[in-house]
Formats: sequence, structure tokens, C-alpha cells
Amino acid sequence: MLDWKIDKSWTLFLDRDGVINQRIMGGYVTSAIDFFLLDNVSKAIESFNQLFYKVVVVTNQQGIAKKIMSTCNLDEVHRYMENELKNDNAYIDALFYAPGFKNEINSLRKPNAGMALLAKNKFNAINFEKSIMVGDTDSDILFGKKLGMKTVRVITEEPIKIEADLSVESLYEFSKILKNEVN
Repeated sequence: MLDWKIDKSWTLFLDRDGVINQRIMGGYVTSAIDFFLLDNVSKAIESFNQLFYKVVVVTNQQGIAKKIMSTCNLDEVHRYMENELKNDNAYIDALFYAPGFKNEINSLRKPNAGMALLAKNKFNAINFEKSIMVGDTDSDILFGKKLGMKTVRVITEEPIKIEADLSVESLYEFSKILKNEVN
């Protein structure tokens, strides 16, 4: 039992790699041919579209700073992702990315709050205390915790140092838990 009292005023923040699509450990999704939605992600996001005020993707993409890919490559990947979701009646309300290096001081890059603040600027009704961050890394969970969000970790091979409020095997599992809570 979560007992988070989620309603249509809540916002869902999602990390991308490892949560929505297959993560390339030690590498980057640099083009649409490298992008593979995880099982039942479209069903999960379709369900979230009914439950939440907004569904927002926040993703660190240091491959741009490393010149492994360009912003055009990333835009192509995101268009592909959005089209794949759209084919299954699911959608993302907004998508923000941080192109900077992992170790540089950068307000956009998670765990810093920059992408969340951009989302709030775009959608004024976002209340971080009525938001959930779903991610697979400590920086995702710390991002949510710093902003007062509930946190959900999708368990991957990523080592865990910071505990989330809830851990799940997949975004789809989380969607089923939420459906049971709300109904």
C-alpha cells in the first residue's frame, strides 16, 4: 500500500534510459536504431496519462558534451520515442535534457533541480510535493528527494546507494501498483 493519495493534480517525472528504453551500459543511445522501448512501457505511460496532470521526461545526456552525438541526434531519438509511444496511444507532455558533463557544475544535470524548474516554468501548476520521480540511478532518486518528490527506483544493474520510497522491476509494474491504489 502506497497511500500517496495520487490524483490528477500530481505530476510524474521519468528518467529515460533504463526506465523508458533499454539503457546501453557504458554507452549512449545516439540514434533511433539504438532506441528500444522496454516491455509494456507504452501501456504504462498510457495509464499514467490518465492518472497524472503531466508526464515529463528529464534525462541527463552527456554524450552531447562528449561529442558522441549532437543535439540533432538526440532530437531524432526523442521524435522516434514520441512516435513509438503515440502509436500505442501514449504521450509525453514535455521532455527536458541536460547535455553537460557528469562532473561539471551544471544546474540542469540531475541531481540538480534545473530540469524540474524548467518543467514548472512551462506548467505552472506543477507542485513538487505532489510529484513522483521514477529513475534507475542514485542521481534520479536524489533529484526527486531534493525537490520533495516521492521517488521510485526501477531496479537495473546500477548500484544503489540512495534508497527510493519504492523499488520496482519496471515502469509497467509501477503502473499496475498505481492503478490498484487509485481504483
